[in-house]
This record gives sequence, structure tokens and C-alpha cells, in this order.
Amino acid sequence: MPGRQFKTYHPQLWLVLAATLFAAAALPADQSVPPDSDWLHVGGDAGGSRHSPLDQINKKNVWRLERAWTWRHGDLERFPEQRPYAGFHATPILLPAEAGSALVLCTPFSRLVALDPATGKERWSFDPQIRFSKSPARLKCLGVSYWRDSKADPQAACTHRIFSGTSDRRLLAVDARDGKPCPGFGNNGQVDVEPLFAAGAIAPADPWGQQFSAPPVLVNDVLVIGHINNMKNLAARAPSGEIRAFDARSGAFLWRFDPVPRNPADLQAATWTAESLANTGGGNAWSLLSVDEKRDLVFVPTSSASPNWFGGTRPGDNRYANSVVALRGSTGKVAWHFQTVHHDVWDWDTPAQPMLLDIQKDGRRVPAVVILTKQSLVFVLNRDTGVPLFPVEERPVPTDGIAGDVLSKTQPFPVRPPPLMKTRLTPDDAWGLTFWDQNRCRELIASARHGDIYTPPSEKGWIMFPGSAGGMNWGGGAFDPAQNLLVTNLSQIGLYLKLLPRDTVPATDDFDPRRGAPMGPPGIIEGTPWAVEQRILLGPTMMPCTSPPWSTLVGVDLAAGEIRWTVPLGTIDKLAPIPLPPLKWGAPVAGGPIVTAGGITLVGSTADARLRAFKTETGAELWSTPLPSSAHANPMTYMANGRQYVVIAAGSHMFINPKTIDDYLVAYALPAEYLKRQPLAGAGVLDSGRASVP
Repeated sequence: MPGRQFKTYHPQLWLVLAATLFAAAALPADQSVPPDSDWLHVGGDAGGSRHSPLDQINKKNVWRLERAWTWRHGDLERFPEQRPYAGFHATPILLPAEAGSALVLCTPFSRLVALDPATGKERWSFDPQIRFSKSPARLKCLGVSYWRDSKADPQAACTHRIFSGTSDRRLLAVDARDGKPCPGFGNNGQVDVEPLFAAGAIAPADPWGQQFSAPPVLVNDVLVIGHINNMKNLAARAPSGEIRAFDARSGAFLWRFDPVPRNPADLQAATWTAESLANTGGGNAWSLLSVDEKRDLVFVPTSSASPNWFGGTRPGDNRYANSVVALRGSTGKVAWHFQTVHHDVWDWDTPAQPMLLDIQKDGRRVPAVVILTKQSLVFVLNRDTGVPLFPVEERPVPTDGIAGDVLSKTQPFPVRPPPLMKTRLTPDDAWGLTFWDQNRCRELIASARHGDIYTPPSEKGWIMFPGSAGGMNWGGGAFDPAQNLLVTNLSQIGLYLKLLPRDTVPATDDFDPRRGAPMGPPGIIEGTPWAVEQRILLGPTMMPCTSPPWSTLVGVDLAAGEIRWTVPLGTIDKLAPIPLPPLKWGAPVAGGPIVTAGGITLVGSTADARLRAFKTETGAELWSTPLPSSAHANPMTYMANGRQYVVIAAGSHMFINPKTIDDYLVAYALPAEYLKRQPLAGAGVLDSGRASVP
């Protein structure tokens, strides 16, 4: 890659955790969505419910789905040297009829594309010509945003706009109908945000390690965007994690919010030391943001403050980091905030889009925010105040960590719902395909600090379970209002970590994505006395040391705060180092589910390259189909010409299955001949055929 030196990294298939290191009734929140737009936001709606009211495809006929069309973005052929770094994880959106009724998405190379929703044929594309010398090694784009200028002539150019961010820190605005740049936005449709990064509170002169990946959000004509901060992992003085806002019409910069409260007038500044305020970065929001326009609120999921793994340079709870922060869209002022981890030294960023749902509580409907965490905890809060709707307890946790670091004496635990997976690991829990594997795993766990969640970092080594990739992650959850169910997928693979004196680890001038990452060489944590070593908790045959399933799909009753069902997600046959049958032991996951009014949950996510449908009510698997590559993205669904489609990006993952990186977008639908025989197609179809397949 021009301007940078990179070393090739081909990890084991089980390295799912590395992906994020650099990773009564209830109703969806009321959103202003045109009736002819079935999926207007990456999260389905602006509040991320990932719910569709469509039911042409349902639990009775989902087994009939067939591939309707396939589109390939082709950018890997244009830039073959970038293939190992390109992750196709985008979820398309469907534009309303007045904006062209097109599917719009982005490629890993930040190219914007519009497709015919019924055929997959390309209508237009816009290439910002990404500057690889200014981009981090990992290229990804989760999606785009749509906005209609309510003050403009409906027929004027750029009344309907597509917004997106790039890996080289630009904001793009193009006409949704033809893909042409909007001349009134910045410099001919582009705002170069790099000067703002370089001028951040503690930003280095070169902001190279920061990038846009999640789409911006719109709140009352204000464009708000977070970013990935790749330097946070291994540097105390990482760049600022500022959230920034821009005028949606002109691109003019409006306001910033720094999750490290450097403004003395901020009440949370008093919880930090002056030195840590001057030298701590991170707290950035790399995942999807949510919006409630009626309340003029943007909900920001923040990450840990810098650095990961050692917090001696940033004493205190580090408020605003590891939180959901509700900001006023018009001003950027804090309305409320809720922290899910105090003084994070486990890289437990807030990974998923905050879900804005209206839930039934104590006989009345309450606007809520649902927070999904890597710790497998679910927090349900009042959307106006941030006050928990189910009790949250501050429970004592161990504090005898690394010398020079003062850990929080307590951590927040929701009383309901319970953790969605086991959060304690001891040598007695060791698992293996053979007695030899099991014994080696038992020895590995026994050699390190282990036990309950929030086990402190250690020079001896320590076990994290869940690991720093979850539990839940950026794929988030989906909500079925008819079933009162939150559905989400989890990773259940542990990590072994160890802090080493930094003088025992050789320094390097080249950027090496392996350093400090699972299965790679130790990485120095700049600004501290330490380096960190990470390994996936695997036995000698490269199988997890924890018992299967290693990933699950979980249904949670949000009215009662109870787990209703848990099922394995994925099979092991394509991934095991030795021949095994397609056992439902779970597969490495990245990406998440959607739910529909047809009573089904659709999810790709797994490294075994399949798309699956589950019965939302029970978690029973109804259907699955092989994909051309594994789909580490969230699907979406919509109607076109009277036919419901399900679309998902299938491009593999640079950390999970790097040898199969690809560029497919695949659409599924019920057969046209079958729909002709259905008198009520698209309106609650009932099928007389079988409800599932073996």
C-alpha cells in the first residue's frame, strides 16, 4: 500500500475475536419513514429496530426461497493488492419512490452504488477515488444514509441526497437519483474532515489511524458522524474520539462532542485528573448511531478511553467512555448518559447501535433505549432520562490488577434481563475434542487468572470470557413487536491475554496488524510500561477450549426481561482442522439479524457461508442456503413489483476467513410461479406446504 509498509497476515479461521479489536406489547420507535420505503436506514429505521412489517415471506413458506439475482461490486478486480484488507459488510437501503426507488450501498473502497431492486442491475455509481496512502489497512463501509431537503424544490438536483463517509476521512454527498456530487455541499459534494482530525484535542499531525466506516446519521438537517480510532488499542495518547456534526445542506462544521470531557464546565470533567484529560484519547463511536428526531436526540455508543488493557494513565471511571450518550442534535449538548463499564481495561466498547423501542412497562408504553454489550449484558433505559427501566445493581468486582492501575470497585449489572451467556470460566470448564486437548486447555486456564467477568489484567496472564469481541457486537439486535422479542447473536469464545514489560518486546517502525492482536506478536502499549499479548483460547488442535456452541442466537422477552430461547448458530464442518460432520456447534460470527412480520428471523453472520431463517417465536431453524462467500453483514428486506426480497452482502472477513474475501450481493425471493398461485401474495400469505426442511 503506497505510503505505508504492511506485513501480510493470514490468521487461523477461529480468529473471530480479532475482527472487532481493530473491533404486555412492545413496538418499534415511531419514525418518519415514507410508506413506500421498506428499509430506509441501515438499521431498518433510524432507531435500529431491524424490523420489517413485510410478511409475504413467512414461517410457512420461507423454505421456498430461491436466489433472485446476484451483483458483484468488482472493486477487488480493480485493486487486487487491496483484497486482503477489504471487508464487504454493507447493508443496502431502499430509497422512497420520489428519490428513485433504488437500492443504495457502498463498497469497501467507499464507492457509492445504486441498483435496481428487482434485478440488481446497476443504475449509477460514484467513485470518490479513495486515497490508499491516507487510509488504514482495513477497508470497510457499513452503509449510507438518505436525506430529503424539506426546503428545496422536490424536482431540484440534490433535494434527495445520499451521505457516506470514506476510509480516508471525507464526507460525501451525492444526488440520490443520479449519483452526481452535490455542488452546494462542501467542495463539489465532499468535505475533507482530515483537518478537523488533525486539529483535535490531542490528535497527532498524521490522523492516518482514524477512518469512517459506519454511515452518518441525520437529525433535523444536522449530519452527525463518529469514527474508528485504530490507535486506541496500543497508545495512551491516542487521538481524540470526537463526534462531529455538519450542516446537511452546506457541509459546514457545526459542533463537536469529545467523550473525554476536556471542557472544565462539563460536570464530568471533575471525575478526571487534569493530566488524564490532557493526554487521553479514544472514547470514539465506531458503531452505528441512532436518532430520535422528535426529541432532537442522537444516541452515541462510545468505546473505551485510550489505551486498552491498562488504565493507570486515566484514573477514575472515565465517564462518557463505554457509554450511550444522548446528545442534542441541534447543539451537541449532553441530555443524559449511561455508562456500562467503569474504567474499562478489557476493550469492552459499546459495540452495537442503540435500539430505540417503545416497550410496555407497568401498564403503559415507555420510550426506551436498549443497549447490547460485549459482556452479553442488556441494559434497558428510559429514552428521555437514561434511567434504567429494569433495576441495575452496582456489584463488587475484583480490583487487585496491575500495579499503578486503580480499577473500579463495582460494575453495573442489570437485574433483568440476565446475561445472555455464561460469564464465568474455570479449569473445570475446559473442553476439547480429545482428552489431550481438554487437559491442555485445563492447564492453560489454570495457569492464568480466571473466574467471573471483570477478572483484572495480569502479568501472569488472564482469561476473558466473554472476550473483547463479545458477547454481542456490531451486528446488534432485531426486535419483533408481535413477539415482544429482542433477537441477537453472540460469540462464546474466550481470550487469553498477558501484560508484559514493554522492554521485553522489540519495537517496530512498520505497521503490523498482528501486533497486540490475537495470535500475533505482543504489541507495545505506547505511553505505559506495558505490552500486551493476546490469544484465542484454543487447544492444540485449534478448537476452542470452551464447550460448544461457540456462537448462539438468543431471543429475549423485553417486556418480562427474560431469555425465552437460545439456539446454536452455525456449523463447524467447513472450519474444523480435521474432518467433522456439520455439527451445530456454532461458527465464528460478525454481523447480525433482522426480523419480519412473517414470524421469521434472518441472519447470515457465520463463517460457514450460509444464510438462515429461524422461527422468531421459538428459535427453531426453518431454512438455510449456501452463500458464495460468508456473509458478515446484516441482511435487509423490501418489496419491489409485488415481490419481497431479502438481500445480504457476502464477502467474507479479513480476520475470520481471509482466503475467501469476495464481493457478492445476493438477493432471495419466493419463486414467481409460486406467487402467481397465491391470491393474497404480499398480504399475510399462508402456505400449505411444509414449514421447514431438514
